[in-house]
Amino acid sequence: MGGPLEYVSDLLAGAGSKKQKKMKQLQTVELKVRMDCDGCELKVKNAVSSMKGVKSVDISRKEQKLTVTGYVEPNKVLKKVKATGKRAEIWPYVPYSLVAHPYAAQTYDKKAPAGYVRKVEYNSLPNPNTTDEQYTAFFSEDNANGCTIM
Repeated sequence: MGGPLEYVSDLLAGAGSKKQKKMKQLQTVELKVRMDCDGCELKVKNAVSSMKGVKSVDISRKEQKLTVTGYVEPNKVLKKVKATGKRAEIWPYVPYSLVAHPYAAQTYDKKAPAGYVRKVEYNSLPNPNTTDEQYTAFFSEDNANGCTIM
């Protein structure tokens, strides 16, 4: 009987207060952090681990990647990492297979880890050239006069 009784007491206690706390959701925050040695890695890991709501911290020095899982906000994690003096940003890469034009000037990045390219909005990529489309349609099987040109 403790369950319903606790529910009613929480309901009554919440009715008196006008502002209720919003529950944070469990999420994974990925950051690109410049780390060169074990000391840098340890400094960042200790700073992030001390935050309230952090469940796990995973660091890949080879990829320069910090993954934090817990009830945290991405901007707060980023601010905490920058407070250690390290250069950090939200993870800017996506897997190579998810991008339509991985070698476009905006997406390709030499500094990206293997198998990753920069995350870019598709609207910012250049549109295919309309003359190229005309040439391919000119020599298609649907064009009745295509064989006379060849």
